[in-house]
Amino acid sequence: MKLARLPLPGSTATSPALRRMRIVATALLLAMALVFLAARALGDRHPAWGFVRAFAEAAMVGGLADWFAVTALFRHPLGLPIPHTAIVPRNKDRIGDTLANFLRDNFLIPRVVARRMRRMDVAGAAGRWLANPKGATEGRLRRGASRLAADMLESLDQERLGGMVRTTIAQRLRALEISPLLGNALSAAIAENRHVPLLDGIVKWAAKVLEANQPIIRAMVHERAGGIMRWTGLDETLANKIIAGLDGMIHDMANEPGHPLRAKAEEGLAQLAHDLQFDETMRARVEGFKAEMLDNPALADWWQGIWEQMRGAMLKVARDPDSMMAGRFGEALRQLGTTLQDDPELAATINRFARRAAVGTAADYGDAIVRLVSETVRGWDARTITQRLENAVGRDLQYIRINGTLVGGLVGLVLHTIDVAL
Repeated sequence: MKLARLPLPGSTATSPALRRMRIVATALLLAMALVFLAARALGDRHPAWGFVRAFAEAAMVGGLADWFAVTALFRHPLGLPIPHTAIVPRNKDRIGDTLANFLRDNFLIPRVVARRMRRMDVAGAAGRWLANPKGATEGRLRRGASRLAADMLESLDQERLGGMVRTTIAQRLRALEISPLLGNALSAAIAENRHVPLLDGIVKWAAKVLEANQPIIRAMVHERAGGIMRWTGLDETLANKIIAGLDGMIHDMANEPGHPLRAKAEEGLAQLAHDLQFDETMRARVEGFKAEMLDNPALADWWQGIWEQMRGAMLKVARDPDSMMAGRFGEALRQLGTTLQDDPELAATINRFARRAAVGTAADYGDAIVRLVSETVRGWDARTITQRLENAVGRDLQYIRINGTLVGGLVGLVLHTIDVAL
């Protein structure tokens, strides 16, 4: 897998929060310098000024030391090329390699991913989100995901995407032998009497067909009857008898579950289910019919229309996630969320699938991700990586400067107190 080299998000300009903290830390250091000068000038007036001077003097030393240490991480202090300063820009390539190795050793090794994924309940999290998607955080997440999905659907080429989906489905169907699946489904339906509504529907359909085609039956009898039968009107009587007999037979089949013809139909369905699973001739016939259907251009046109309808429906849902969650589809999603929480077997299956997917992704693309991180950092110039790292941790480093100033002052105060006491 080839991944494009992309910069990490974020501006290289100094963040306002970092500027504020830097001003505070520098102002505190300057304040200690002013206090030191004032205490030195007023030291002879009262012994308390000695304590103030000791505090300010030690605070300046601590603040300057921490300022030097923090500045040396990112640049040369005062622009002077002091050894072992500007550590980050001088070692940016090593930092990139170290960061990449850290990702690989702690996140992207398959066994590490598998161990971490065992502790994650993906199905439970998804179930809770689907069952109760009304919270503020969930709402923002849902709207953000919806906007992302809508943008992706609109940006993708319709013809190419539809062709890819159509080709993928066709390839899957060609590789799948559907005859045994149909046979298994029919056998299961017969075993659970789920085929009965099908037989009832066929009988009702036959009754409607007979009623709609009575004139045709009468015409057929009239054409095939001899002249004597037509002259005497017996052809009409015979046609009525045939129609009445067929109607009675259909009525009996509809009202008698044990009717011999229904039994024959069930026997035929059972034989069909068996042949679909075990008869090579039947299986080859079904596969041939499937191939003809997949090769038919009309099917491709039909699928293109279905894809456009699906894409339009997905865009509509993505643009209005709240209405989606309020309709029947939303109710179905909430039921799915409840099921994910209440069905341990289903949750275990989904968690196992998520774990295998994550492990597979780490195995297949882990090295590519590591190379991407390393090559991206190597591609940055010294100013870019310095600015980004400083924006990421600069506020905490400025707190270190402030703490160093105050702690240094306290240490100086303690030492001066001990000196006075002795």
